[in-house]
Amino acid sequence: MNSPKPTSLLLFVLALVTAKMVLASDPDILSDFIAPINTPVDGKFFTFSGMRGVFRTFPQNFTLTKATMTEFPALNGQSVSYAVLQYPAGGLNPPHTHPRAAELLFLVHGTLEVGFVDTKNVLYTQTLQVGDMFIFPKGLVHYQYNPATAPANAISSFGSANAGTVSVPLSVFATGIDDGILAKAFKTDIYTIQKIKSGFGMP
Repeated sequence: MNSPKPTSLLLFVLALVTAKMVLASDPDILSDFIAPINTPVDGKFFTFSGMRGVFRTFPQNFTLTKATMTEFPALNGQSVSYAVLQYPAGGLNPPHTHPRAAELLFLVHGTLEVGFVDTKNVLYTQTLQVGDMFIFPKGLVHYQYNPATAPANAISSFGSANAGTVSVPLSVFATGIDDGILAKAFKTDIYTIQKIKSGFGMP
């Protein structure tokens, strides 16, 4: 029996990898757009006004205003979404991931310190000025912090109509993972874990 040729094996592996990549993004749609049943489709359907006035406010805490397919149904099937991020002085968007999309952040006001960690546990950081853009690769843990005494505003775009967000602190300390498991994972004691958890509230 002949063994498979290296070229055939390589093509097979490439096909598998490509198939996985296709499954990891928003599916292609077979129409121009997707409208919910019994929804009139006119110019209003393709308009989102939820960002009006957002830059005239100065929140006291980190604030995220999203335009995903949940808030803006016309995005369904379009593989794109936006968010406006507002950081007060010292404001932080804690470490988190977006499992279904990369994030392209554009700083429109203030200063931000940003960073992400790759799969080799290498940290990449940068201090952004107005007009700078920074890419957070899909699925990697990242954060943004405003070190200044003035507010900062940014706009983020995502390559998915529903990028999803997994907050690292919340998913670790506020979902009911056993205290003993967390104590071992963080090489500390149960009392320390319980003290941390008390700041998040349990489900």
